[in-house]
Amino acid sequence: MGRYIYISCFVFVFSIGNAQANFVEVVAKVKLSVVGIGVHTPTSRPQNILRGTGFVIGDGRYIVTNNHVLPTLLDESLLQKMAVFIGSGRNAKVREAEIIATSSLYDLAILKISAPALPAMTLADNDFYADGSSIAFTGFPIGGVLGLYPVTHQGIIASVTPTVIPAVSAEQINLKMLKRMRNPYLVYQLDATAYPGNSGSAMYDVKTGKVVGIINKVFVQATKEAVISNPSGITYAIPVKYLHQVLRENNIKL
Repeated sequence: MGRYIYISCFVFVFSIGNAQANFVEVVAKVKLSVVGIGVHTPTSRPQNILRGTGFVIGDGRYIVTNNHVLPTLLDESLLQKMAVFIGSGRNAKVREAEIIATSSLYDLAILKISAPALPAMTLADNDFYADGSSIAFTGFPIGGVLGLYPVTHQGIIASVTPTVIPAVSAEQINLKMLKRMRNPYLVYQLDATAYPGNSGSAMYDVKTGKVVGIINKVFVQATKEAVISNPSGITYAIPVKYLHQVLRENNIKL
């Protein structure tokens, strides 16, 4: 009996170690596809301002991020350009980016950079992942302060939940909530904490590295938690299902 228990424990520990080794390999691969999104101003110091995170898909030249991460206004007199930051730390390089498509409904944006292509992530299919599914996301939390060093967080999908909840009273309904009520959709609520700068990060399956969703720290929270005087800081992600939809609507073939 004792020998049987010993063998079972050995197999269990081996399985955990093997899964951990696989996750390390997945993260190393994902990091090659993670980019920073921001503004490059060659005439100023600092030249580069990081606004969020993005990730590479398709042929290696398409970048996905949150729409709210994009700069709203660029100063042409200062030669400002929207930029994608590739690499990490002081070795990061700047690439100009063109906006190909945006969705205000899903807070998604698709950019395109010129060649050479970058390693791309694979998108999961349209199915929702179930509660309890293990996920991770890699991006640049508080990147403006901590620098362009990719950081990985791991957790689970805690719930699949609507983008809005009914307000307690009419006075608590704002314009954002009204718009979202006309076009409600489901998002992932996560048992993992994202920070400013993580917006636009790919949320991926820890086993396969496939993109399951896009981290959204601001846009969803502003509507879903509008009635809370002190927002909870819960992290949400836009399911990849809606990214597939935006790609189809804009005839973008990967």
